[in-house]
Amino acid sequence: MDKVEAFFATDGALSKSVNDYSVRHSQVALSQGIANAVNDKTTLIAEAGTGIGKTFAYLVPVFLSDGKTIISTGTKNLQEQLFEKDLPLVKKALDSTRRVALLKGRANYLCIYRLDLNGADHVRLDKATLAQYRDVKRWSVSTKKGDISELSNLPENASIIPYVTSTVDNCLGKDCKYYDDCHLFKARHSALSADIIIVNHHLFFADLALKKDGLGELMPDVDTVVFDEAHLLPDIASEYFGISFSTRQVDNLLSDIQKIQKTEVKDAAQVSAVAQKSQQVLANLRLCFDVEPQRAELDPYMQRPDVIKQLKRLTESLQQLIDLAQVNEGRNTELDRYFERLDEWFVKLQNTTQTTNTNMSKWFETTKRHLVFHITPLSISEQFGDIVKTSDSAWIFTSATISVGGNFDHYLSLMGLHDADSMTVKSPFNYREQALLCVPRGLPNVAHSDMRDALVDISLKLLQASKGNAFFLFTSHYMMRQVSSQVAEKTTFDVLVQGDASKASLLRDFIGNENAALFATGAFWEGVDVKGDALQCVLIDKLPFTSPDEPLLKARVKDCRNGGGNPFTQIQIPQAVIGLKQGAGRLIRDTKDKGVLVICDNRLVNKHYAKTFLESLPDMQRTRSVEKVEAFLREINSA
Repeated sequence: MDKVEAFFATDGALSKSVNDYSVRHSQVALSQGIANAVNDKTTLIAEAGTGIGKTFAYLVPVFLSDGKTIISTGTKNLQEQLFEKDLPLVKKALDSTRRVALLKGRANYLCIYRLDLNGADHVRLDKATLAQYRDVKRWSVSTKKGDISELSNLPENASIIPYVTSTVDNCLGKDCKYYDDCHLFKARHSALSADIIIVNHHLFFADLALKKDGLGELMPDVDTVVFDEAHLLPDIASEYFGISFSTRQVDNLLSDIQKIQKTEVKDAAQVSAVAQKSQQVLANLRLCFDVEPQRAELDPYMQRPDVIKQLKRLTESLQQLIDLAQVNEGRNTELDRYFERLDEWFVKLQNTTQTTNTNMSKWFETTKRHLVFHITPLSISEQFGDIVKTSDSAWIFTSATISVGGNFDHYLSLMGLHDADSMTVKSPFNYREQALLCVPRGLPNVAHSDMRDALVDISLKLLQASKGNAFFLFTSHYMMRQVSSQVAEKTTFDVLVQGDASKASLLRDFIGNENAALFATGAFWEGVDVKGDALQCVLIDKLPFTSPDEPLLKARVKDCRNGGGNPFTQIQIPQAVIGLKQGAGRLIRDTKDKGVLVICDNRLVNKHYAKTFLESLPDMQRTRSVEKVEAFLREINSA
């Protein structure tokens, strides 16, 4: 404890590494609480308000401890920021010799085998993808880590990525002729030998799911696990404790089988013929569902004759291919590996379409071309709680948005962490002086047809008063498009819209343009940090309740109701509160920031549950007057 306090002291190690350093007592308190949990191997839930500096607060105890630590972040971007910026600063300040490694999922690393395999198959690549292939090929000669993010000119969703990275399905492991040079396995080896491993939540739970079956090898047993942005865990964990069947992944596997057959096992032409037939059945199955992408319950579709017919054809086709695998077993290592994975997908198909487990939600989602069947547990609390309880590790869960109405009951229940300690550390920002909260008077109900026009009118007033410098956050893409298009027609300010460019590009344009406004949905509700005058206003169109038609929510609501609970207060309100806190958290990011938060939902003043939402937000001045908001913004811009 003395070492933690000394590090953050006015004349401590951190003060020598940070310009204009001043002690944040709330940060010290958080770090000491985390240090206690690390030393005592206990579980701690810690909500740290915006501006606390929670990253340094957990890094210091981690560096001062002797054990091995996994730090898991919400996204790859946060992962890289932590590894490249925050962590080196703390390590240097402490003069630590602890070894640190960054580990991403396999789709982030160049696969030399895949690069070679698809280089001989250029006829499959369109012009744009072929150009990307050549860029990757040139880079592959010089890269040491094989991290695709090194190719800064390559889009995040570049079409070439599946051709030059591996999946669990097509990775040959130690049977690969390039195994000794494999970037993925080198990164894994580095992580296994490090003292501190930086991962993201998806990678953590993917490995945990494998470990459950005795196969997890990505991460070793550790002394401490730290989850940053821990509010994201319940949904991510549910995904990995469930089962999914993806037509896209199976289709890709079938394509790989055909490549190997045609180049290595040329006399087994029937393999490719059946694989092609299976691909056609997959496409036909997708056509049984709506053309537009959707998410819905699966069971009603399982009763339809067209779906039943295509599923029967798919089962027969894949079974025929598996039978051919037995005939050709041992002729080619790669083909054997692909057939093993195909057999696993066959089992997933049966599990996702035939299960009758009432503790699971059966649902599907579609893209333009593909379909995914899901079986997701209604609760992960028992499974995850047992993992935490039976481990000999310290577990730290921290975020700015975990509590609801001032307590952690909702999160503890979701994650099965009933014996955990908890602490709340308030933000150092003076919200009463820095921010104004407005729920505009005279709004129509959020579902009323006049709501769009009301949002357009308020948005134009806010834009004029803030001179741009505003986020307009929406709960639906439809409303975002409708309002942004009308605002763009009626204003001279630059209107940036999510979807028109990458998130990073939009954020860069917003910060670099003094007259820009950004219209966005979920992607910008969290993980976005804009300080200073660049962001003076955040408008939220309505409380972020999940759509009642969302299939997993429907299943959980039904289960809660069957158990005698109240799903609205136990599930829907807590989820919406955490979402609202995330959106509101975009506004004030520094002690010198000033701005307004406008929430265009009159339920915040006329519903009995409004108090729960308001108590969860920072203590800002409040008003119902848009005119007062305009005056507040004009004052900011005239200062």
